[in-house]
Amino acid sequence: MKRLSGKRALITGAARGIGAAFAEAYANEGARVMIADIDTARAEATAAQIGAAAIAVELDVTDQASIDRALSRTVECFGGLDILINNAAVFTAAPLVEVTREAYQRTFDINVSGTLFMMQAAAQQMITQGTGGKIVNMASQAGRRGEPLVSVYCATKAAVISLTQSAGLNLISHGINVNAIAPGVVDGEHWDGVDAFFAKYEGKAPGQKKAEVAQSVPYGRMGTAADLTGMVVFLASEAADYVVAQTYNVDGGQWMS
Repeated sequence: MKRLSGKRALITGAARGIGAAFAEAYANEGARVMIADIDTARAEATAAQIGAAAIAVELDVTDQASIDRALSRTVECFGGLDILINNAAVFTAAPLVEVTREAYQRTFDINVSGTLFMMQAAAQQMITQGTGGKIVNMASQAGRRGEPLVSVYCATKAAVISLTQSAGLNLISHGINVNAIAPGVVDGEHWDGVDAFFAKYEGKAPGQKKAEVAQSVPYGRMGTAADLTGMVVFLASEAADYVVAQTYNVDGGQWMS
């Protein structure tokens, strides 16, 4: 039997990259998946690629009305919600003396407020259903420590870890498990943008920072989206029913806790 048979999931930022890989993995495990993303065209293309188990919906996690519409659409299409993955996020980097209020606010609005209010909306639906549920937040190894050029992003991911702990302790009385995944360095479109930030601020050639980071991973390479799917399926399955308020490192050995 597939591990997520009959489950109904909503994944934010699922049009591409890690979110799209999660959606495909969930569909392969028997779940129906709402591909929620601000990029509706790409979300629809991803849903079409996955097949009948996936539907696309527009979602801006900084807009409460958009959150409410996406949840309503999920319930309308699937009859309820069993799993939420908070994957939508943005990255920013700059020396501390160059951080702007605009960059700070946007990053916190998406990475922290988006995570909090998506959890709230999903939890309200799950409590109404009365059958519990699973919420998985995407943290980062950046949330485990500060980095010289990444103060704002690191702070947002530390906040995600803290929110996961508080929400996990609060919601388990309703049968809702809240946990998180802290990836390390994951190759893909996202890291092309990260590399560009370091090229700007550290004077490195394009691709140089990415190569250096890959060499620093004890496993011997950067991660891929596929490296994360085993954990995200586990945390949504019955096998994780007794796992509460935890953040799991899936990073090739970069951080030990």
